[in-house]
Amino acid sequence: MLKLKLQEDLKEAMKARDEVRLRTVRFLRAAVMAREIELRTGGVGDIPDEEAFAVLQKQAKQRRDSIEQFEAAGREDLKAVEVAELAIIEKYLPKQLSEEAVRSVVEQIVRETGVNSMKEMGKVMGPAMAKMKGLADGKLVQEVVKSVLSGS
Repeated sequence: MLKLKLQEDLKEAMKARDEVRLRTVRFLRAAVMAREIELRTGGVGDIPDEEAFAVLQKQAKQRRDSIEQFEAAGREDLKAVEVAELAIIEKYLPKQLSEEAVRSVVEQIVRETGVNSMKEMGKVMGPAMAKMKGLADGKLVQEVVKSVLSGS
C-alpha cells in the first residue's frame, strides 16, 4: 500500500513539476526497492508496509542527523534542502508519540520490570523500543528512559 502511495505521489509531483517532492519520492522509492532486493527470497521481493515504514524511518533519521550537522557547520542552504525533504518523508510516516506519551510508556515498563538504576537501562530500552517501534524516535526514548531512571 505504501509503495502504491509513493507511485501515485511520484506521478503527481511530475505533473506539478515539484522538484523537491519529485526528488524525495524517487529517493524513497529507490530505498524501498533496495530493501526489497535485499530481502528477496525465491524471486519474490515484495515487502510488508511495516518494513517499508522502517526504511522511511531510517531516511527521516538520516535527514535529522544531516540537519544537525549542517546547522553546526552554518550551512543554511544545505539545511533548508534537508528540512524540505524531511517534511515530505514525515507525511508518509505514522504520527509520532509525544514526549508525554513516551514517558507514560517508559514509566509503565519501569514499574513492570522493577528497574530502578541506570545500570539496568537496557532492560527498559529493549521493551520500550519494541513497544514504540515506528512511533517514537529512539533518541527521544533514550532521553526519557534516562530521565525516568535518574528520578528527574
